[in-house]
Amino acid sequence: MLRIAESLETQLRAAMQRAFPDAAASGQGFDPQLAPASKPEFGDFQANGALPLAKPLGQPPRKIAEAVVEQLKADPAFTELCQDPQIAGPGFINLTLKPERLAAEVQARLGDQRLGVPAVEQAAPVVVDFSSPNIAKEMHVGHLRSTIIGDSLARVLEFRGHPVLRLNHVGDWGTQFGMLITHLKQVAPEALDTADAVDLGDLVAFYREAKKRFDEDEAFQTTSREEVVKLQGGDPVSLKAWGLLCDQSRREFQKIYDRLDIRLSERGESFYNPYLEGVVKDLDASGLLVVDDGARCVFLEGVSGKDGKPLPVIVQKRDGGFNYATTDLAAIRYRFGDAPQGDGARRVVYVTDAGQANHFAGVFQVARRAGWLPDGARLEHVPFGLVQGEDGKKLKTRAGDTVRLRDLLDEAVERAEADLRRRLQEEERSEDEAFITQVATTVGLAAVKYADLSQNRITNYQFSFDRMLALQGNTAPYLLYAVVRIAGIARKGGDLEAGSTAPLQFSEPQEWALVRELLKFDAVIAEVEEELLPNRLCTYLFELSQVFNRFYDQVPVLKAEGPARSSRLALCRLTADTLKLGLGLLGIPTLERM
Repeated sequence: MLRIAESLETQLRAAMQRAFPDAAASGQGFDPQLAPASKPEFGDFQANGALPLAKPLGQPPRKIAEAVVEQLKADPAFTELCQDPQIAGPGFINLTLKPERLAAEVQARLGDQRLGVPAVEQAAPVVVDFSSPNIAKEMHVGHLRSTIIGDSLARVLEFRGHPVLRLNHVGDWGTQFGMLITHLKQVAPEALDTADAVDLGDLVAFYREAKKRFDEDEAFQTTSREEVVKLQGGDPVSLKAWGLLCDQSRREFQKIYDRLDIRLSERGESFYNPYLEGVVKDLDASGLLVVDDGARCVFLEGVSGKDGKPLPVIVQKRDGGFNYATTDLAAIRYRFGDAPQGDGARRVVYVTDAGQANHFAGVFQVARRAGWLPDGARLEHVPFGLVQGEDGKKLKTRAGDTVRLRDLLDEAVERAEADLRRRLQEEERSEDEAFITQVATTVGLAAVKYADLSQNRITNYQFSFDRMLALQGNTAPYLLYAVVRIAGIARKGGDLEAGSTAPLQFSEPQEWALVRELLKFDAVIAEVEEELLPNRLCTYLFELSQVFNRFYDQVPVLKAEGPARSSRLALCRLTADTLKLGLGLLGIPTLERM
């Protein structure tokens, strides 16, 4: 009900100005403090703006509220929209929308693919930086949260109308490549001449072998460091080995992304190499750069170490090398820079684990002080907690290893399939293998995504296949089943055609409860766009499903006749459309049967 809220906000502010013209003329500001009602018995909206006016106006807030209400009653635009306002407590103004206006809102959404969610008026380019695995390492459960949280936020921002650049800042550069290339040249030289001589599974073991040699063999360490210099200097053989490692890792990463329906544009650390010197020169020219113990750094304001001295962000090491902070600063500078030397972004969002919060706080401060952010631009870190096992500890395999992401997804689908086969047997239903595969894959992957997204991303969460695959509770299977249930209603009794102009008629409290819940969708999407918290959308979809199930269980739909039947079918249709769109923004497809 964003548009209605905006109209009410305008009407309330005008009423306050008319009620107190002298205060308005003297520059007194009026904020209606309009918000959704905290309880259904208070109506649809509540305006609390009379309370803070008591002191500047020298009147009791209830008397102020009475004067505002009198002006509202004299406003035809308001009386067309709302029933008579009610004053509660010390001066709260409770507003209840007229039934015919609520019905008209539902009617409008039935023929609207956006379901009442307006596109932003001033779209601004957004960069969402997420996933970011490291080359020559397999994606593990730690990459899950960044990948699916980032994807859902990108989907919401895109739906609102922002041009979104989805960036995968892969770890494809750095000293570890000297170690890897040296090992590759020595133990698998044929890989430099033969395509696909090493697959990622080999590369993971390969990485461990190289790291072991690096830790134990001084000669290998020396050669590896020399190899880094060759790579950074553009040696063709070193670059070929580096490209081979990157390409084979990239192909394996893509298998995971395809499976999860994730779209990304890769732009690794190596992309920013040509811009690192520019970062140093720019910071030096701005007077921020300080040489400390041979290193070039920027000391942070308001951030001190245990010794009470300001902490530094090291931009260039004593040996002249650069680090992650330098690369991240170059990335910020490029992303906010205008084309052709930049992305022209006005909002940049980083989706990484909470452990990197201090790093990004420091890097962001340096970027702001350097003047790299345009006026009104936003630079945000979206932190998330750990994935834990049911024992409350970091999720690991029984052998104590990090859980590989592909193994986790495989198990989710296998468990979903076993559960489906069990239910089919109990219900004595017969389905072909293609149906079983489709449903198990959809439910299994949806369960993993939703279990993560439904949690407040800032906190740790406990991973449990049993909980996430349950048909009851705030789970993907529960929401998917609600969509399936409505599809069954449509198959049995037909559906209201999109764009029908037949007037909707509601009389039962369960109908009005569902109407009001459906009309919250636009505000929820706007909230997720602003706060970057996908769990708000999950909570809404779960509550909508609950309200719908109460409506369907307590109010006849297919047995009703005339306008009541078509109106209730319209509510079913809009509920299904809202669930499908909402789940789609979470990266979760729906099913017609399951």
